[in-house]
Amino acid sequence: MSKPSVDIGRVGIWYGGIDALATPDARRAAQLVEELGFGALWIAEAVGRDPFVSAAVLLSATETLPLATGIANIYARDPMTMAAGQKTLAEAFPNRFLLGMGVSHGHLVAGVRKHDYSKPYSYMIEYLERMEKALFMARGPESDPGLVLAALGPKMLELAATKANGAHPYFTTPEHTAIARETMGADALLAPEQMVVLETDPVEARRIARAGMKIYLGLPNYFNNLVRLGFTEDDRADGGSDRLVDAIVAWGTDDQIAERVAQHHDAGADHVCVQVLQDGHDLPEQQFRRLADVLLT
Repeated sequence: MSKPSVDIGRVGIWYGGIDALATPDARRAAQLVEELGFGALWIAEAVGRDPFVSAAVLLSATETLPLATGIANIYARDPMTMAAGQKTLAEAFPNRFLLGMGVSHGHLVAGVRKHDYSKPYSYMIEYLERMEKALFMARGPESDPGLVLAALGPKMLELAATKANGAHPYFTTPEHTAIARETMGADALLAPEQMVVLETDPVEARRIARAGMKIYLGLPNYFNNLVRLGFTEDDRADGGSDRLVDAIVAWGTDDQIAERVAQHHDAGADHVCVQVLQDGHDLPEQQFRRLADVLLT
């Protein structure tokens, strides 16, 4: 399938920590991302705010900034509800909402939500078919806004290219971006996430990086992908080897961060959404400004 109609530019901000901000501050964060010129703001869904409600709040606070979900959990709502949320936002904010959705993880689906997580890939196939056929008897958007899937492995990447409009890989590397582009072909959108730490001291940078990586290293979906990329259990031990930390998290000078983002683009990414890792939950305004200076020029 072709890329989605929403233009999210070459570089965006992935900001899962926005849920830690009071709503007025979250609105200001979105306004800052728009003011700085980033192509999109990506928000997550786990056990925090509803991503569709948050999207409406943040889109209302801005004028031109596209918002993308990275990702909306397909087990959190049925296909008709997902399609209705997508179409409602796409009609209200033309060409500014991109639905990213995925199967999430077993501990959130089976553990927290008490759903069956035995066949997530098969469930995604069925879910997409039901979304396509879902009734929506309201004023909709003028054109199909499209959607992207959280995808890492070859089967989900292929599904993202053939039954959706692209993929949003998370917690991965430029090497994976090259694999994803080869798997999906040229037509689908490829929008990987890239963690960054704006710190040049290796010890401090890796400390912050390991804190940000900790939860993901314990999740099978992510670690299985790392194994496909050549990492081992030894790399996962003690919070991650230096080799693994440096592969997943870009740290160093602003120019070194920019080089990692460029590596994704060179490997076939259409858009890279950058996630700032830091201590605490304050809005990383200065980091966003530094990134804009080096990534958007």
